[in-house]
Amino acid sequence: MNFRFTIGRKIGFGFGILIILTLIIFTITHFRLQESRTLNDRINSVYSPTTASLQELRFMILESTSLIAKWPSEPKSDEPFKIRLNHIMDEDYPALKLRLQSLFDEQVGPEKDSLEVIYEDINALFSSYQELKDIFNSFESYGDLQNNFLADYLLAEGGDIDIKSRKLQNELDNLISLQRKQLKSQIDFMTSSFQSLQNLVKYLGLFLVLGGVAIAIYTTRSIVKPIQNLREVLVRLGKGVFPKRKIKEGNDEIGDMIQAMNNVVEGLKRTKDFANEVGVGNFDSVYTPLSNSDQLGHALLKMREDLAENERMLEEKVRLRTAEVVQQKEEIEQQKLQIEEYYAQVTDSINYAKRIQDAILPPERLTKELLPNSFILFKPKDIVSGDFYWVEKANNKVFFAAVDCTGHGVPGAFMSIVGHSNLKNALHKTNGSSPAMVLDELNRGVSETLHQKEEGSSSKDGMDIACCALNYETLELEYAGAFNPLYLLRDGEIEQIKANKFPIGSFLDGRDDQFTNNKIQLQMGDVLYVFSDGYADQFGGAKAKKMMYRRFRDLLISIQHLSMDEQCKELDNFLLSWMGDEEQVDDIIVMGVKV
Repeated sequence: MNFRFTIGRKIGFGFGILIILTLIIFTITHFRLQESRTLNDRINSVYSPTTASLQELRFMILESTSLIAKWPSEPKSDEPFKIRLNHIMDEDYPALKLRLQSLFDEQVGPEKDSLEVIYEDINALFSSYQELKDIFNSFESYGDLQNNFLADYLLAEGGDIDIKSRKLQNELDNLISLQRKQLKSQIDFMTSSFQSLQNLVKYLGLFLVLGGVAIAIYTTRSIVKPIQNLREVLVRLGKGVFPKRKIKEGNDEIGDMIQAMNNVVEGLKRTKDFANEVGVGNFDSVYTPLSNSDQLGHALLKMREDLAENERMLEEKVRLRTAEVVQQKEEIEQQKLQIEEYYAQVTDSINYAKRIQDAILPPERLTKELLPNSFILFKPKDIVSGDFYWVEKANNKVFFAAVDCTGHGVPGAFMSIVGHSNLKNALHKTNGSSPAMVLDELNRGVSETLHQKEEGSSSKDGMDIACCALNYETLELEYAGAFNPLYLLRDGEIEQIKANKFPIGSFLDGRDDQFTNNKIQLQMGDVLYVFSDGYADQFGGAKAKKMMYRRFRDLLISIQHLSMDEQCKELDNFLLSWMGDEEQVDDIIVMGVKV
């Protein structure tokens, strides 16, 4: 019987060698780790606790020395520090001594003798403590001059207690230093052990890798390579490509498979020509299966029929789809043209609305005539604006206002026309009496125009406003506002005159509030600012946050030395710099008037 070195035997031989090498590494590593674990347990259970306990003893001696120093100053026996000192001497120290003795029992060397000397010195120190406590054994003893002299002798620098305490500290420091050296020695030994283990594992691991490489090369030559050759033939057959030569057959299970594959390839080559013809689209080629059981041959015939039918159907679908795409393209072009026409009509309408809105704003000539030393910064967010400014003269006073209507764009523009019309009517009806009366009348007019008081009305539209009346002869200013305040800049500081906290437009649950009329006596050089919230609410800066009113006020103070026209330019330039790449979020209006 011929011996066959089968695949199982080859794989078993290779894995056997790897397992033996792995066991060697595992065994050595286990014993070294066990040794290191024992050493680490000793460090954690003996040396580290010993050092910590010695530190605790040193601190206990220092604490007791500081406590005994207070003893002659307090006659009461229930003082906390006296209770604490007695607790140290009677309980804490004996407990710590027992712990240290149990720890030092696990050690060998001169440290035990040093500890015994320390115990004796501690007993001597505690005897001195007791001597001092015996001196002051009653309430009357605290007033005795001789007792105080003896206490000073014991406690003074260079005295008995001081000498014994310092000696103990030095002894404990030396013993702690020895313990630390012992601890470091044990750690160094453990580190050295780990280093030797690392080197050993490294060399054994290298040997394991080299052995694995050798086994892998042998396995590749005897097992993997023939399987790869067989796989390559199978992959090529799966793609319809036949091998140019036969694969060499071996004396194992893989050799048996290769022999069977070579037989299959020979049989398939007889059908290759027909498959090639069908593959290039020659559906009229003639092919006869090898037999009635030739499944591949019958499958190829069926495939030829299916491919021919699929080609016909695809050609028809392409023709129909092409016609549909052409029709859809024409419809899209028509819709695009219609949308462009609608957009042009809407844009023209909005531009015309802007001309109407510009027409209701006070002309520059009238503004400069009534407010000669002033500026108006007006920046709509869209083509038309929900903000507008207003300047009129009545009753020997110049009325001016900055108005912020609900919304912006087209809706805001409609509200601005409603507000402007009702503002003129309010001034006429009140005969320019005061800004507060003008706003009260404006509130009624807007509410009636929008039918806000009628039952079932859902209108929530209104406006915020800052309205001023300036008498240039008396330099008296009157102000009333709905949410929007007035800033008065005087002597480098800004005073804010607050507005009422309700808007124009009576939709606050039927409330009928009246606006407050503020009177201010101005001085030459004062500057007045009214504005909407658009400037302070603009996002920008390095962190894309709101500007906020604090930064707005600081900016006004920083440009107070400029002329009004220059202030307007500086406000505009700062706003553009602040915005950066951010979009404008709201309509903006700022009016400045210098007296």
